[in-house]
This record gives sequence, C-alpha cells and structure tokens, in this order.
Amino acid sequence: MQAKRKSVQCLSPAGLHHMAYKEWGDPNNQNVLICVHGVTRVSDDFDVLALALCDKYRIICPDVVGRGKSDWLPNPQLYQIPQYVSDMVTLLARLDVETVDWLGTSMGGLIGMGLASMPKNPIRKLILNDVGPALNLDAIVRIGEFIGQDVRFDTFDEAAAYIREVSISFGPHSEAQWHKLASDVLKQNQDGKWIRHYDLSLSIPVKAITPELATAGQAMLWAAYDAVKCKTLLVRGSESDLLTLEAAQEMTKRGPCATLVEIAGVGHAPTFVQPEQIEIAKKFLLN
Repeated sequence: MQAKRKSVQCLSPAGLHHMAYKEWGDPNNQNVLICVHGVTRVSDDFDVLALALCDKYRIICPDVVGRGKSDWLPNPQLYQIPQYVSDMVTLLARLDVETVDWLGTSMGGLIGMGLASMPKNPIRKLILNDVGPALNLDAIVRIGEFIGQDVRFDTFDEAAAYIREVSISFGPHSEAQWHKLASDVLKQNQDGKWIRHYDLSLSIPVKAITPELATAGQAMLWAAYDAVKCKTLLVRGSESDLLTLEAAQEMTKRGPCATLVEIAGVGHAPTFVQPEQIEIAKKFLLN
C-alpha cells in the first residue's frame, strides 16, 4: 500500500496557499482518520501507523502550512493555531465526509482540540499526543529557540546525527527508525547543504510569547478543552517537559474527561511508530 500525495488550496488573510497531504486506504471509505504532526515534523511521521490502520480507515496526513511539501506563508504571524484550524476545515470539505477521527501530536493535537471545541464539529474521537491546554512556558521558549536555528550540514549523516540528538526525547528507536525520522525532515538546498524542511519564520510567533500572553493563551486553551464533547484519549510521555503530569491528570477530570495513557521512557513526544504505541491508538479508535 502506497500513499497518494495530494494538495488542497486554502485561504489566509495574506492570500491563497496550498496544503499538501498524504492519503492512505480506500478513498471511498467513510471512516476517516486525520493525523497531524508536531511543530517541526511532517506528514511522513505517520507512515507506519497508516500502514497498520489503512485497512480500516481512509487516513489523511497533512503537511501543515510552512512545512514539508506545503506552501510557506508570506506573513509569518499567521503561523498560528487559528490559521491551521481554518486550513483543516478546508481539507475536511475536500474529503466530503460527515465525521472524522483525529490523532494530533503536540501542535497537531492543539489544532484538533481547537476544531473539536467548536459547535457542529465533525470529530468523533480525538487522540491528543503529549499536549493539552496547560503548556510549560520554559518548554515553549526552548522550542521557539530550536525552531529558528538556521542549521546547515555538509553531509546527510551529519544532519541525521543532529536530528537524532535534538529528538532524543522521542524515546528508544532502532537505527532504521532514526534514519527515517531524520530523512523525513531533511532536504538539500541549492548549495548542496542539508537543511530542515520548514520555514524558519515559524519561530517568530512562538518567540513572541510572553508570560502574560502565555497565561491568557492558556485560559483560552482550557476553555476550548472544556468545550470538547467527543471521546478523548490523552497520551503522555512519562518524561515529557511540555505536558506535566499534573496538567494531564486535570484533563481527566474536566472537559471530555480524557482517558490518560502514559508511555514510560519517552518524553515529548511519542512517535507512534513502535508496535505497542500503535496498539494504544488501535484499541481506542477501533473499539
């Protein structure tokens, strides 16, 4: 089974842009799973999961705008959740289905949560992968600095070693898995240097987050989470510095009262390429 690469035209205040996505499974299957990656990752992150579930689902994995094979936005201030949610609504209209299930890692989870909080939304089941409405500001600052670094490497091996080093919180992976995790997010520029796949301007809105903005944003995120009505699974890396255990436990008591599953030996964020992690998703989605 091979994925088909497609794209959909979306609208922002700065004009039109294309969002690329991968589609797995029967295009006529009305059971649809949307899988959305983290802030510096891509649709290819879900290849293994998609292969495991495409007999049950039509699986759609977008490259969020500014990443992968999607267009970059001329105004970097638009690289924020409201624009991403808007793009996903356009994508859902293209799919022409009544309901979908959603698996979102980190940023992808926030996009799903934002959509699921809206009246008349199409989300039936929601998996939030190591993210919630309470975010560690220190972790956000760290991520903002990391996103904006203009790193360039002479060889793929050097670049892959870097990706592995900065992704060590993903937990244990085989050499082949680390190679794919790196290959998916690296490309060569016109000078032959190996660079990351995304618009470095993604860091601009993140770096602009002050403690005051973080507090106000967190209040808005909790309000959104409390408005979610669908069945929700919260997956947390036991060593995560983005989603604290206290916040995760609070999420089991309010809003959709998410079921919490912790993955030992993993930080931010589980990759869902390991068989035991895929089984967690399967159990929740298919039962």
